[in-house]
Amino acid sequence: MDEALLRSLTPTVLGVLVRRGADFAAAEDAVQDALVEALRVWPADPPRDAKGWLVTVAWRKFLDTTRSDAARRRREELVDEEPEPGPTPTVDDTLQLYFLCAHPALTPSSAVALTLRAVGGLTTRQIAHAYLVPEATMAQRISRAKRTVSGVRLDQPGDVATVLRVLYLVFNEGYSGDVDLAAEAIRLTRQLAAAIDHPEVAGLLALMLLHHARRASRTATDGSLVPLAEQDRSRWDTTSIAEGIRILQAALARDRLGEFQAQAAIAALHADAPAAEETDWVQIVEWYDELVRLTDSPVVRLNRAVAVGEADGPRAGLAALAALDDSLPRHAAVAAYLHERDGDLATAARLYAEAARKAPNLAERDHLTRQAARLNTRRCR
Repeated sequence: MDEALLRSLTPTVLGVLVRRGADFAAAEDAVQDALVEALRVWPADPPRDAKGWLVTVAWRKFLDTTRSDAARRRREELVDEEPEPGPTPTVDDTLQLYFLCAHPALTPSSAVALTLRAVGGLTTRQIAHAYLVPEATMAQRISRAKRTVSGVRLDQPGDVATVLRVLYLVFNEGYSGDVDLAAEAIRLTRQLAAAIDHPEVAGLLALMLLHHARRASRTATDGSLVPLAEQDRSRWDTTSIAEGIRILQAALARDRLGEFQAQAAIAALHADAPAAEETDWVQIVEWYDELVRLTDSPVVRLNRAVAVGEADGPRAGLAALAALDDSLPRHAAVAAYLHERDGDLATAARLYAEAARKAPNLAERDHLTRQAARLNTRRCR
């Protein structure tokens, strides 16, 4: 059973049902039921046309769940419109669905959560981690969003800022998480950039390209993480880097700075350095100052503390870190790194071990555990 195929077809099938008059919540339920049916039936009897099969089954599931008197009357009309099994015209509805999920009836945070779950394919746990909230809290938020749009005609697309936020989170999950969605996020952002002349759309596309260019060097052959300073820069995709920098420069020239442009500028400075020790950390700190001004994000402040530690020394970085809540994700890892650079190996080893216990994924946990073990070995010599 090709689960990746099912996941890739979900937005198209969902778009077909929405265009045929199903409200979003009912359409999503019907598609999920069709996917379950596919998992049950396909291993023994795979269809010739997977997409057509899913559209047909999902449409029937939708009709079967429409039970009120008024819905029954409407269902009799819709039965005549039911598509026959067979090839379905290829239409990529994914980006349109992103906009429809960003409905004006929803708050931006609820719209992002709903889109990530319904269209992006992320689990509630993954979305909760991205938002730094408990999984139960995120489950309630998504349920409320579904109730809000249930019965609402999805003909009022949401704003670009919400869609950009969704694409950014999908890319991050694909880049560093359990589900590989990074290439899909880049594809959709390219579509958006072709359709909308907006410097922040360009900034996000540049950011994605610059990060994705380093992907081949981020892990060793055994799957372990390779920190940026230790990566083999000859494996970086110079074509993607050049494209990302070109797109970023054009966006910055319009003098309408946004957070994605600022993040892309930081990524470009890393990509432009021939070696880690040649990184322009002073400029990176300046860009983080812009990001703090734009977002006031605690995660941005955490990353800024690392940059300050590189530009002005580890004690300056630790001073910047002291102003932040130590419950922030990766706070212990940053503190460990700065203490190690300051020569306090005992504290660094303890903090690396603490960070490993809090790591969001296995690869990061293993990396931090090895860092703690490395320092403990050095101390025992």
